[in-house]
Amino acid sequence: MRYRSLVADSARWDGFAFRTDDIVISTPRKCGTTWTQMLCALLIFGSANFPAPLDELSPWLDMCNQSLDDVRTKLAVQTHRRFIKTHTPLDGLPIRKDVTYVVVGRDPRDAAVSFEHHVANMDYDHFLELRARVMGTDGVAEFGRPGAVIGDPAARWRAFVRSDALDAPLTLAAVLHHLHTAWQRRHDRNVLMLHFADMRADLVGETRRLAAALGIDLTKERASDLARHAGLDQMRARAPELAPNVSQENWKDPMAFFRSGGTGEWRDRVDPRDADEYEARVASLVPADLAAWTHLGRLGSGIDPHA
Repeated sequence: MRYRSLVADSARWDGFAFRTDDIVISTPRKCGTTWTQMLCALLIFGSANFPAPLDELSPWLDMCNQSLDDVRTKLAVQTHRRFIKTHTPLDGLPIRKDVTYVVVGRDPRDAAVSFEHHVANMDYDHFLELRARVMGTDGVAEFGRPGAVIGDPAARWRAFVRSDALDAPLTLAAVLHHLHTAWQRRHDRNVLMLHFADMRADLVGETRRLAAALGIDLTKERASDLARHAGLDQMRARAPELAPNVSQENWKDPMAFFRSGGTGEWRDRVDPRDADEYEARVASLVPADLAAWTHLGRLGSGIDPHA
């Protein structure tokens, strides 16, 4: 399936020259993508000293603000183990047995609130300038020009819940569909499902789970040493080298990208009727076990996707 928006196009994966042991980090937006990239970088390089900014080490292949040739050339010359970012679900990606796919979930309600802050901090004028250099105005009329977050928060919430769009920037349907594509492959040896809540609760343990999936030996002590560099405060302090797409200067304030990583802010805009509608909508989109894992994680729900 092809996923296409103003920002990204999954067709950019067509014909990509994979290497054995490549890592693809496939996440819905605002579900811990950069956090997972950071953990992969720490495991691959063995320290917090990286040879380049994180977005150059782990580019978003689908994003339309750099030419595809440039991105592929950068990846082709990398000599370290490659870890590539995407927001494309697994049914829109080439699937190979010698590539590891890491999919990260988060409570969609928290992702929705986080995405609003993300939009408010993004310099869309600059993004559109970069995009125009790559592909002119193709798609701008079709997808519309993004703007600031405006209007009633409750109305935005209902639109998030009710939309059926799977390739829009963020909808409940898109988040759950993305995670469902991984859930259907959760018993494949080359697919790992992590969860934002589990990473908050036990970052050392989740770092070790990630390392095991990547075939990297890691003691608890070593995991603890590496994971301390992936805390929110530590990453915010290094925002100029860790924020996504910082090399393209897409942010008004790179430090603001690393906000609170909190939970539960959605409660301020959801009344009981909206909450009931949300629960019914989730139940209509995904099975109960995936719904429980999506909202609580492995530790909170007691559901291990890989058991």
